[in-house]
Amino acid sequence: MDPISELRSEVEQASDALRGDADGDGAAPALERPPKPEFGDYSTNAAMLLAPAVGAKPRDVAARLAEQIGERLGENLERIEVAGPGFLNLFLSDAWYRDAIGRALADQGGAPPAGLAGKGVAERILVEFVSANPTGPLTAAGGRHAAYGDSLARILTAAGNEVEREYYINDMGGQIERFAASIAARMAGTDLPEDGYEGDYVADLGTKLAAEGLDPGDLPGLERHGPEAMVEQIRETLHRFGVEFDTWFSERSLHDDERFGTTLAALRESGHVYESEGALWLRTTEFGDDKDRVLVRSGGEPTYYLTDLAYHRDKLARGFERLIDVLGADHHGYTERLKAGLQTLGYEPERLEFSIMQLVHVVEGGERSQMSKRQGAFVTLDELIDDIGADAARFFMLQRSHDTTVDLDLDLARKQSNDNPVYYVQYAHARIASILRKAGEGAEERAGSFDPVSRSQPLEPAERQLLKRLLELPGETSEAAEKRAPHRLATYATAVAADFHAFYRDCQVVGAEGEGVEDSRLAIILLTKRTIARTLGLLGISAPESM
Repeated sequence: MDPISELRSEVEQASDALRGDADGDGAAPALERPPKPEFGDYSTNAAMLLAPAVGAKPRDVAARLAEQIGERLGENLERIEVAGPGFLNLFLSDAWYRDAIGRALADQGGAPPAGLAGKGVAERILVEFVSANPTGPLTAAGGRHAAYGDSLARILTAAGNEVEREYYINDMGGQIERFAASIAARMAGTDLPEDGYEGDYVADLGTKLAAEGLDPGDLPGLERHGPEAMVEQIRETLHRFGVEFDTWFSERSLHDDERFGTTLAALRESGHVYESEGALWLRTTEFGDDKDRVLVRSGGEPTYYLTDLAYHRDKLARGFERLIDVLGADHHGYTERLKAGLQTLGYEPERLEFSIMQLVHVVEGGERSQMSKRQGAFVTLDELIDDIGADAARFFMLQRSHDTTVDLDLDLARKQSNDNPVYYVQYAHARIASILRKAGEGAEERAGSFDPVSRSQPLEPAERQLLKRLLELPGETSEAAEKRAPHRLATYATAVAADFHAFYRDCQVVGAEGEGVEDSRLAIILLTKRTIARTLGLLGISAPESM
């Protein structure tokens, strides 16, 4: 158990002891950092939650609870104060902080971070993301999906889950037919079809396929080989972006074997399929959808809805306990109909989650770039990586919640200064590496084996502030996993860097005077270095040793 979780557990156990057999809802008390240091290191509302159960005033309960907590924490507690309507403010001793340094360093000697799966049961999870149509290069918008989905998978893995990444290849349907016709037109030098794809990449692809022996009249061949070539290019782009998929799942494969037919048969057996106006419908309104959905059109063509049900049924058949789909901003109406369909098939709809991504706008000189794959006017992810690098692109895409629009400012992302948030965080890591080198050979090993009792001088406020921040990593990672919110770790990394820079300003490290002071500060910065590296790693961003 990490130091913060252990402290929270001590408060909960003290509260339970005071509660005894009294009735109450037993809500877990909060343990938070107060807004100002003079209010203590941590504050809890435990007494106010406990007061109704024991039938006493909150401040009286707080006084009794303070005694219980004091007995449990012993020398780790400097003092405890009752504040306001019944808050308890805990002031922790230097001994607690020094011990926390050693414990955190020991925990971070391995991977994943300790104590992250405590808020729930570990699951086998499939995260499906990007899944852009293979009709053009991956755009900057697709890059946001990639950064989010990959980082979420990393975080869920760190929280103790078994996670796989999947890309769904939409290699059938009208857009593939138009794409193949567009390639054929470029190969033959004829006009593009209506709603065809206009980008120069289509002409380049036509040249490549012609060199491989394909003929513009072979539309079925182009429908297969055109998307295959684009998928290979997308793979290479994602590799540059630090994203690797466990599975590339072809939509066409659902139609080439029995999975599509067995799904339709299972839906029929459910008793919720009916015919109307020559089409085959699923009565999803019985499961919360706003209207029934067509499965097979009057002309006999299956809908995307039926294909998606077959795909998700296949996911669950592969043994995944939870499915997370990362979808575009235009998919809000999609979620309830798919859950209703799975419920029709006998699955618990709660097993399927959706993260709906909002748009990313590439901004340069204060102007937003226009995005249209079909018209060939878009910023590709490759161009973005070439311009600002994969690290900056990922950080800027991850620093805001996925359900808010992001303006990716190229001018800011190019800056090599503290105004650029990813540079600011990476520079903190590089600066610590430089300090450890300056401290001499063996400094990192010495810091890693820090003896908590070796320092007698009191900790400085900047040391305490930085340590409190560093000890939040397990909790922040757990919250990011639970809330599907990688942006929390981007915010956390920036806060760690800020607290480190304040520490470095106020506290000399190499050559610091006082018994054990240099060693303890080397231990603090080593813990900081590891914390930044681990946090950036969960975001898929590098932690350079020099800059």
